[in-house]
Amino acid sequence: MRKAKIYIPNKSPMQSGLGKTNKWILEFETNDTSTNPLMGWESSNDTYSEFKLEFSSKELAVNYAKKKKIDYEIIEPKRRKIIKKSYADNFLK
Repeated sequence: MRKAKIYIPNKSPMQSGLGKTNKWILEFETNDTSTNPLMGWESSNDTYSEFKLEFSSKELAVNYAKKKKIDYEIIEPKRRKIIKKSYADNFLK
């Protein structure tokens, strides 16, 4: 059986906004990794690990995995802690 993980990707450190963080990704885990003898790079013959499936909701991703009989693990996103700041607070203390 194939094993996959379902998650929402973290925002890039180069992003200031939250764009592209509302899609759920189904990504297969890599099997049979080996080291390339010439370059020393890690490689694999497993083509399932090369693509990611995007879904608009977690339920759609779970239904797809169940329909295709894929073992899956759901990684819930961590909620951001928003601290409200005011520029005037720099001068009041």
